[in-house]
Amino acid sequence: VKGFNTAFAGDVPLGAGMSSSAALESCFAFALNDLFGDNKVSKWDMVLAGQATEHNYCGVNCGIMDQFASVFGKEGCLMRLDCNSREFEYFPFRPVGYKLVLLNSCVKHELAGSPYNDRRNSCENVVKHIAAKHPESKFDTLRDCTWEQLEDVKAEVGEEDYKRAHFVLGEKDRVLAVCDALNAGDYETVGKKMYETHEGLSKEYEVSCEELDFLNDIAKENGVTGSRIMGGGFGGCTINLVKEELYDQFIADAKAKYSAKYGKVPKVIDVVISDGSHKVC
Repeated sequence: VKGFNTAFAGDVPLGAGMSSSAALESCFAFALNDLFGDNKVSKWDMVLAGQATEHNYCGVNCGIMDQFASVFGKEGCLMRLDCNSREFEYFPFRPVGYKLVLLNSCVKHELAGSPYNDRRNSCENVVKHIAAKHPESKFDTLRDCTWEQLEDVKAEVGEEDYKRAHFVLGEKDRVLAVCDALNAGDYETVGKKMYETHEGLSKEYEVSCEELDFLNDIAKENGVTGSRIMGGGFGGCTINLVKEELYDQFIADAKAKYSAKYGKVPKVIDVVISDGSHKVC
């Protein structure tokens, strides 16, 4: 890589759980690869370089989901990623009659040096205890563990670590259920699972906050099909799947009630699912 001049701008909100850092990493990696590497660096190596940046520069021991989404995103599709094998699959997301919208709580989302790393430590502790009980098998992450194995170590790991792991195993099942629902065009089930995920993130993984839970409750009151935290939590946004005929009332109600309670208006961001990092000619 030689010297270069650069200017960059974007509309991904900063500190809102929308992976703005991963977007920046992935686009710069793509651009440098195009300018200086003759596109010899693979997409996966760009993903891993972004993750390494988070680990070694930002101090966030994140997985690869955010960078993966920024590089491999595909218009009109959601993705299922197996972080162990790195296998992934696209699923159609064309919810006719619905809108997908983010409500930014305007609560600053900060992961570096935050309880994010503590959550990861809790999960790793549970895996360590399960592995000790099953020396004949290999356990790297909770991805490899079953519900029965988790219950078997419940008394050993403590209530907090158990709750963290319980959420992860539940989320694994929800992801598979949502994939089936997407293939069937069943967005009511997708929405139901979104609410279940928010409940788990709030009560078991404990990465929500009062403001995000408030926005989630408003979504329920307005008949929104699905609503959940978007991103790592501790502030940021909710993402909402809402029927078009309910959209205006939901947004108006959310703005009014949130402003009355917290003294600020949530920012509304319409979601467009598009391709990942690429060159615009």
